[in-house]
Amino acid sequence: MISRDLDIILQAVIEQAAASHHEYLTIEHLLYALVHDNAGARILRACGCRLAELEADLGKHLAEQVPVLKAGAHAEPLPTMAFQRVIQRMLMHVQASEKKEANAGDLLIAIFSEEDSHAVYYLKRQDITQLDVLNFVSHGITRAGPDEEGPSEEPVVDGEEGEPSAVANPLASFAECLNDKAARGDIDPLIGRSREVARAIIVLNRRRKNNLIFVGEPGVGKTALVEGIALRIHNNEVPETLKGTKIYSLDMGALLAGTKYRGDFEARLKATIKSLQQIPGVILFIDEIHTIIGAGAVSGGALDAANILKPALGSGKFRCIGTTTFEEYKNFDKDRAFSRRFQKIDLYEPSVRETHRILVGLKPVYEKFHGVTYTKKALRAAAELSAKYIQEQFLPDKAIDVMDEAATILKIQKRAGRMVVRHSHIEKAISRIARIPSRRISTSDLDKLKNLQNELKTVIFGQDQALEALVRAIKISRAGMAGSTRPVGSFLFTGPTGVGKTEVAKQLAASLGVNFLRFDMSEYMEKHAVARFIGAPPGYIGYERGGALTDSIRKHPYSVLLLDEIEKAHEDVFNILLQVMDYATLTDNTGKKADFRNVILIMTSNAGAREMAKGSIGFSRSEMDTEWKGKAAIEKLFSPEFRNRLDGIISFAALAPETMQMVVDKFIRELNAQLKERRVAIELEDSARLWLAEKGYDPVHGARPLARVIQKEIKDALSEEILFGKLSHGGHVRLSHAPPAEKLEFFIENNK
Repeated sequence: MISRDLDIILQAVIEQAAASHHEYLTIEHLLYALVHDNAGARILRACGCRLAELEADLGKHLAEQVPVLKAGAHAEPLPTMAFQRVIQRMLMHVQASEKKEANAGDLLIAIFSEEDSHAVYYLKRQDITQLDVLNFVSHGITRAGPDEEGPSEEPVVDGEEGEPSAVANPLASFAECLNDKAARGDIDPLIGRSREVARAIIVLNRRRKNNLIFVGEPGVGKTALVEGIALRIHNNEVPETLKGTKIYSLDMGALLAGTKYRGDFEARLKATIKSLQQIPGVILFIDEIHTIIGAGAVSGGALDAANILKPALGSGKFRCIGTTTFEEYKNFDKDRAFSRRFQKIDLYEPSVRETHRILVGLKPVYEKFHGVTYTKKALRAAAELSAKYIQEQFLPDKAIDVMDEAATILKIQKRAGRMVVRHSHIEKAISRIARIPSRRISTSDLDKLKNLQNELKTVIFGQDQALEALVRAIKISRAGMAGSTRPVGSFLFTGPTGVGKTEVAKQLAASLGVNFLRFDMSEYMEKHAVARFIGAPPGYIGYERGGALTDSIRKHPYSVLLLDEIEKAHEDVFNILLQVMDYATLTDNTGKKADFRNVILIMTSNAGAREMAKGSIGFSRSEMDTEWKGKAAIEKLFSPEFRNRLDGIISFAALAPETMQMVVDKFIRELNAQLKERRVAIELEDSARLWLAEKGYDPVHGARPLARVIQKEIKDALSEEILFGKLSHGGHVRLSHAPPAEKLEFFIENNK
């Protein structure tokens, strides 16, 4: 309950009284000990006490007024009733305020309760009141005194907890001068944003409402813009009306730190405001200004930082600049009386070209810090690739992060000579930050597009016509002839099950190096399930979660979006997709827009497959008649406005028997990849390949039955050998088939 330092003070009181052979322990003994204690002396000095005078008064009183023991008597000094009351009041005060320990400040406050004592008389003679001590102990407000040692600004130690420091200069304690920061060279140059800077200068020079707030997403440069204005003021690159203007950045953390009692925060903030008002033309900068709404307010009280600032902003004695995000501005705007005093200036994410200009401007700063040189291609790649692959941040912040990290990676390697940051280093940095393989980044989009059709043909068999139509449509879009407000492509894949519709979408994403997003539309059959796409409306459960589709696209704007079995979805889903295919945007339940301009939208459907299968039976049906029946089924299911927004309806044909052998090889390649860690390799003879193709062929269900055949005929048999048999340490397996057998022959060579 009593701190170690206070315990030392009380021991000193007893020792001093015993050494002087005093019969009693008095309040004056306590005050005399506080004068000689570092913490006690700091408090008294901060309250304007003349310590030498007080020490002399107390010394004279103790020598003349306190009874002394008779000669030869050796008794412990007894505490007076007033002494005991002071100690009790101190402990009760500490307990009521829920402090862990009492300290020197608590003892001094308790002494003032004994108003008839000589100790209080000596303090009041120097105009020191209990309120002065409370102001300093609670929130560090001092009263400059004539003491020869001058006011102290050292912190008063409170056992484990520290008392607030003396605030002789609140601006030095709770704010930072950005002009001084600019003079030290700690502010990076501001590149671009000339329109926003000009607008800010106009607002700051207005007679009324000369306060402004920058609103923008995290990382778009709000704080950098304010620091850039401070740098321009330092360099005299501003109009005459702003030359010499001081900008102070308010530290909300320092204002709140150590405020233990009601009124602490308000006193600090008011002292800071008073200091600001004494500087002509000063500007107060509050970063993340939404944090002052409710800051410092106690339970049931309405006096927060915003309400304290309102009168000062209304008087026009100083100007204020704030920054916040679009999301947090909603909370800021709720206090209309406060928000109306600010002129809002929106800061949007710069384009890739503008970001490149910013990186070029920051290049000398980062080259000097890291001791490297950036190539032109590296800076351009940092802007372009960060915009494409890093989705949780905004330009230019994420591009600067890439630029910084690429140089850091190179610097850590410690190669001789001046190091050069090249395109490849930027790719490695992107790969680390975005957690994607560097191979996906290193290949250019044009190279991927040029070889796209051939690459797809190596994994998709028997659908050359469908692949050609798909690649042609994508090339038209990438060439800029499909409209800038639409997705890269919107396609409807139709055909029987198991012919490769979903597989094409997967391989397309892999070939282009973009994300693959799949939604099973059988989960969206009910009307209420549509809310999962864009988020539940306000007041419903799950409102805060956002929409599954919109959130996925915001995280991965470069992607292949597959809506599997679209015919099973509720009709409201089709209405939502109309605006996606037309304007490449979708707004979720919170008002945020998802951008689909870099998305390839693929929808699969089995519509018409049954009609085409029926039409192929018999001699009177022509191929044209069969195809017409399939198209009629599609037209019946999908509305004209939906079909007209598609870039293409691509029909997949049923797999031919000769195609099945290539599909068998693909399945075996995938199986070999799975068994690579087990050091097991599988080889197919032609006889085994032909037998598997014949056994797995089904004109109605496509390649899906083949997967079951391989599961039964190969995987089941190999699993026993791999776990417990000849292949437990790896080996080579050759598969053959000898008619008329109904099983494959296995020839195993183990690694032993």
